[in-house]
Amino acid sequence: MKNIPVITVSEKTLAQAFEAALTGLYENGATFKTQYDKPGDPLSIDCTMNITILEPETDPMIHMAFPGGIDNLKEYVMELKGFKDHWVKNINDPKDTRWEYTYHGRLKNYGVWKEKSEDGSVETGHFKIDQIESVIDKLVKQPFTRQAQMITWMPNLDTQFYDPPCLQSLWYRIMEDEGGTYWLNCNVRFRSNDAWGASFMNMFGFIQFNKEIIASEISKRTGKTVKLGRMNWQADSYHIYGKDIYTAKEMLFDRINTMSLEERTYNFNDDFICEMYDSAEQEVLRKIKEYDESHK
Repeated sequence: MKNIPVITVSEKTLAQAFEAALTGLYENGATFKTQYDKPGDPLSIDCTMNITILEPETDPMIHMAFPGGIDNLKEYVMELKGFKDHWVKNINDPKDTRWEYTYHGRLKNYGVWKEKSEDGSVETGHFKIDQIESVIDKLVKQPFTRQAQMITWMPNLDTQFYDPPCLQSLWYRIMEDEGGTYWLNCNVRFRSNDAWGASFMNMFGFIQFNKEIIASEISKRTGKTVKLGRMNWQADSYHIYGKDIYTAKEMLFDRINTMSLEERTYNFNDDFICEMYDSAEQEVLRKIKEYDESHK
């Protein structure tokens, strides 16, 4: 094989799209080595993936096969809102083992990083751009603009980082229906997306980010009802690591033909799921505080 497969999926809901994308990858992807393989690991399965979720807020949203819990979803959404931005390390301090970046930090404060100077003081990068505010402002002034974009990649840092950002860009445009409702359409591009271990949480997280951060603020400033239109998810490398293939087969691929969609999914808007999701916030805050105290 000389070409990386390109797989396209379009489904109504998040849970359906997640399942279809993973199945398409499993059945039609190519095998690759990765730089993270351990001796004896099977080859990963990889492709370039294009997923369209037509109605991001429609149930069923939650797929039971994603490797995590409702509390993990809440924690990731809080992370995308900036609750962990202070976990970023001083990049030239070898003793600092915190993260090299956060997505929210790159979107909200693009151009900023932390360094440790010779006298021990902490300094930040040379400029700061609030891309979230820029996108909202552009869409409020001109909903049909083609310029409402945010990026994460900082070549001065990321070409040297061991684990540079997987998320590369977010692009937005608004369509207005006959009743005057705004529909926020979004394209999300990842250079690398762990299909089994991370992609569901990534997609769920950015649906909530778009709803709670972007759409809600546009609605506040314009007085318009703003809902989420389709989200197009583009991954240059959409992959299942070899070490995860057996688990994915056991938890998902072997069950599709023996269980109904209702048996494989949850409705996010069901009362008991909403209660679990909302009540997880205090535990997440406790974990963040505990981490902060241990990394002073």
